[in-house]
Amino acid sequence: MNQDDRYKTASWDGDEVSRQTGGTGAPHPAGEDRHAEERPRPAGTGKKKKKRKKKRTNPLLAILLWVVIVAASSSICAAVGWMLANDFAALNKPPLEASIQITEAYVSSVDREKQEDGSVKEVTHYDMEKVAGELKEKGLIEYDWFFRLFAWFSHADHKLTQGTFVLNTDMDYMALIRGMRTTGGKTETVEVTIPEGFTVKQIIDLLAENGVGTVEKLTDTAANYQFDSDSYPFLDSESLGDVSRLEGYLFPDTYEFYVGARTELAFGSMLSNFKNKVYGEEDFQELLDESDYDLRQILTIASLIERETDGSDRSNISSVIHNRLERGGETGRLLQIDAALVYAAGRPITQEDYTGLDSPYNLYLHEGLPPTPIANPGMASIRAALSPADTDYYFYVLVGDKHVFSETLAEHNKNVAKAAEAAAQAGE
Repeated sequence: MNQDDRYKTASWDGDEVSRQTGGTGAPHPAGEDRHAEERPRPAGTGKKKKKRKKKRTNPLLAILLWVVIVAASSSICAAVGWMLANDFAALNKPPLEASIQITEAYVSSVDREKQEDGSVKEVTHYDMEKVAGELKEKGLIEYDWFFRLFAWFSHADHKLTQGTFVLNTDMDYMALIRGMRTTGGKTETVEVTIPEGFTVKQIIDLLAENGVGTVEKLTDTAANYQFDSDSYPFLDSESLGDVSRLEGYLFPDTYEFYVGARTELAFGSMLSNFKNKVYGEEDFQELLDESDYDLRQILTIASLIERETDGSDRSNISSVIHNRLERGGETGRLLQIDAALVYAAGRPITQEDYTGLDSPYNLYLHEGLPPTPIANPGMASIRAALSPADTDYYFYVLVGDKHVFSETLAEHNKNVAKAAEAAAQAGE
């Protein structure tokens, strides 16, 4: 070391200490490579990333969300529970009566059980899936799967017997099961066929003749009973007091009724059948939506057709009615249909009735349609009312047993003369 370097040792020692302490002033621990910091660092060992702070959920928002979910779930469960309870307990159901026949086809198995006295008893088990499906189809229950669950729980499959039973929507699940036993409920029934074109009064007389109820009770029910508006929205609830409010809605068909049963159940069966048959037609709603007339007007047209038709000319009669309503022609929009005048008179009409019977059903004096249907039409006449034939007919007259149609009054008068001649020859 030369003389000059001797005075640089302090500087050298300071640098050495700094290297050994990493610039902190503290020496490296024993055994630690003091040159480790001078070596290249492996990839990924750079500066540590700062940890992101997790955003804390607003506790008030979380509580609010929890309350909403619980409330929605509770509401759904309550609604479902209420619907099932209504079906189970027969609450809020429209009056309806229907027959169900339990036959051998419903048997699922037959067991032989040994009794205490040593005898063997046969126990018949019935297919409750078939039974529930039949009850639902007849409109007596809404949820066949729930009825099957109740039947399984109550061991109802071996409590039924074979036979024909008339049940109604006043019966809860247990009552329905009891009603399908020969020992349960009233089983005396009567089969009644309602012809197409019958009026409400004619239907009442027919039901009374078959013991379904008295004329007085049936008339009072038809006029005043408050049928469920949700089940039968097509009924005019403001026309209470008049049996004509049911005109057009008692569907012609064959029914099985209890003898002496509650009269509203009989009418309920016919109203439900109307709803199922008419609205069950594949294109009915589409045709009604395309029509210029509402349901009541279509049924009114159909009832006029039903009372006038010979069975083969519905679409032509419909075309006459539509043409007179929509074009007028030589008729001045007067429909001039005798059947409506007969409905108003309630008896065979006379010549004086054409001008002297003051009634909105006298279509010789009043333009347009009568205020209600004049009968209960079948499906063929309802379809004809919705889809008239494309003709220019304005007139028709019965010649013999067939209607003859014409476009002008002059042609019609000739056909009337032919009809009179044919009638005179038939009377000779």
